[in-house]
Amino acid sequence: MAVSDVIVLNERVTKSLATPQRVTVLPWKAANEYLSPGSTELLLEDLGNTCGVEGIVGCSAALREVLDQIQTVAPTDSTVLIEGETGTGKELIAHAIHARSRRRGGAFVKMNCAAIPHELLESEIFGHEKGAFTGAVARKIGRFEAAHQGTLFMDEIGDMPLALQAKVLRILQEQEFERLGSTMTQRVSVRVVAATNQDLDRLVSEKQFRNDLYYRLSVFPIRVPPLRERRDDIPLLVAYFAKMYSERMNKQIETIPSEAMEALLDHDWPGNIRQLQNFVERSVILTAGRVLQCPIQEFLRRRTVATPVTLKECEREHILKAMKESNWVIAGPHGAAARLGMPRSTLMYRMRKLAIMNERPVPAA
Repeated sequence: MAVSDVIVLNERVTKSLATPQRVTVLPWKAANEYLSPGSTELLLEDLGNTCGVEGIVGCSAALREVLDQIQTVAPTDSTVLIEGETGTGKELIAHAIHARSRRRGGAFVKMNCAAIPHELLESEIFGHEKGAFTGAVARKIGRFEAAHQGTLFMDEIGDMPLALQAKVLRILQEQEFERLGSTMTQRVSVRVVAATNQDLDRLVSEKQFRNDLYYRLSVFPIRVPPLRERRDDIPLLVAYFAKMYSERMNKQIETIPSEAMEALLDHDWPGNIRQLQNFVERSVILTAGRVLQCPIQEFLRRRTVATPVTLKECEREHILKAMKESNWVIAGPHGAAARLGMPRSTLMYRMRKLAIMNERPVPAA
């Protein structure tokens, strides 16, 4: 394997390579060839602290905007609504908010509103007394009570039934409630961080979600970008997961072929970081030597007959489409670079590489 064809996961490996020209070293160095043309390496901190937030890996502008919002809202007690597609890491964001708040010494209690049957959800939230209903053989405290002086993370809040939403609104506003089967009011001090992968604005307009609860939850909304909008983070995430799983499986994986990394960068990842993590885990399982074996052929099998058959052709068509839609404007909020979720310099580099500049229509005289 040629030096220019590898991405190195371990810095010591480069000592055995003769004057590398385009070697990517991760996690200590990241490939600038994937971030901007003209340079070979970008020095980073240790991967575990790449962004200074526990468990959150990346250095893209989109992710840094989210981290700035975390730093701003964490010291307050305000309710936070985290919005984003499935697999984007909303729970990690909630953990980061709690860890930087004044409540970090208290409990971080989480509940998934979509995973609990609707008939049991009220009991899970508020708790119940012995004999409150059939099967209530003992007193049970609810999630709000368990999160007293801490943070309650309510995931998939959009799946909460309408009948229960009014009661949740009351506890958010008054910080008091009654357990099922009790007339005694309990007071708590809880900071709520909610999350959803649904469009709550649409649910409100369709009368599927209370507008007053929505306004109460969205005091400070945070949108977590999908992975396709932060492609610059993919090399770091691949290295992070490859290192994690190779250590768990007692393997010595040190390099990633650049062809594989290019394929991972070009994929849209509809399942976001969770899908990428599962893909890297599978790749580590398939790897017998020191070079990560990524089954990128499965990306090609999923393409229809009408689409380009090579990664280069697919990339070319994708960029051409974005350029035409932006009227051949590259920079700016409505330019092709913003549409594709990549820096302007990276887009220009890829356009030169794929000879897309020659496709630009000549203005009429």
